Amino acid sequence: MKHMPWRDFFALVVSIGVVGLGLGATMPLTALTLHQRGVGTDIIGMITAVSALGILAASPFVSRWVGRFGARATMLGAVWVASLATIAMQFTDHLLAWSVLRFLFGGAMGVLFTIGEAWVNRLAPDNSRGRVVAMYTTSFTFFQLIGPALVALFNDKISWSFAACGLLFLLAVPGLMLISNSGPAREPEEHGVKWTLILPRMPMIVLGAAFFALFDTLALSLLPLYAMEHGISTDLALLSATVVLVGDTGLQFALGWMADRYGRAKVHAACGVAVCLLLPLLPFAVGTPWLWWTLLLLLGAAAGGIYMLALVACGERFTGLSLTSASAIVNATWGVTSGGGPLLTGVLMQSVGVNALPAVMWVCCAIFVGSAVWERRKGIV
Repeated sequence: MKHMPWRDFFALVVSIGVVGLGLGATMPLTALTLHQRGVGTDIIGMITAVSALGILAASPFVSRWVGRFGARATMLGAVWVASLATIAMQFTDHLLAWSVLRFLFGGAMGVLFTIGEAWVNRLAPDNSRGRVVAMYTTSFTFFQLIGPALVALFNDKISWSFAACGLLFLLAVPGLMLISNSGPAREPEEHGVKWTLILPRMPMIVLGAAFFALFDTLALSLLPLYAMEHGISTDLALLSATVVLVGDTGLQFALGWMADRYGRAKVHAACGVAVCLLLPLLPFAVGTPWLWWTLLLLLGAAAGGIYMLALVACGERFTGLSLTSASAIVNATWGVTSGGGPLLTGVLMQSVGVNALPAVMWVCCAIFVGSAVWERRKGIV
């Protein structure tokens, strides 16, 4: 790690962390506001899905935008779009308008995630990639976990809450201006690598990203509603999302160190098995406070490790434009799963019962574990 360009790394980490702060506040605020208006979980799931569609829509164009404007300028533009879209939600209650704004917001998030993840992998030395990527994801999640806590703290105390959330994103601008702009390759998209050549080399990566996209989106949007349906107060229900993110934050560096020392694939699969063992306990833990909070911490740590190590795997398998394409695939996967997942889960919670939430998470994680076994048998590296 001695040869790391630390100024660029820390500027990138702080900037993406601030984005996490705004994202962590905006998602539960949107769900809570709609819930307080009497909107059902199915509609809340649809609104959440629109953001994910924005991520999916933007992913194929990120390489072209980076090639034309550069990584830093593209990220700055995305920050402004996210900020203005969130601020605009303050001035309308119309669900269609909110859908359009959340679509733009999701597109901006897709741009920021794709460039940031490719950039940090480019900066990371091979022998410490797990720890470097873990520092990046830890920073993002640390700031993101503060978001739901801010919503709980200032709930009903700030009248212009969406405007305040929108302004949070602009705090990323100074950090981005400090980066040297030597980010991911700027070649035009037509000289890049086709997704069809990249995708067969990353089944475990894609399914790991898919699971965490589902888990993260549901934890921020529907988990607080799940807790409220089980009798937990609104303030404590909102803090449930924060506790999940605390678990995610707390063990990322340890998992990255273990991946560098013992092998990424082993640690990656172990995280998936842990999630599959913990999720069935969720309905039984919700009535026991100490067990509920402990379980959420452990789930956050294991689920976050699945995504962090998927990013590490991208850096292990790809370089240059292939790495940027792989990062775009990861974020397109995020868009598909975090869109369809909450939509399906919201409908199931409305029609079958609230315990559909952990059931959907478990199925998705079990598929990821299956992909880990398949990759090992096929010898994919």
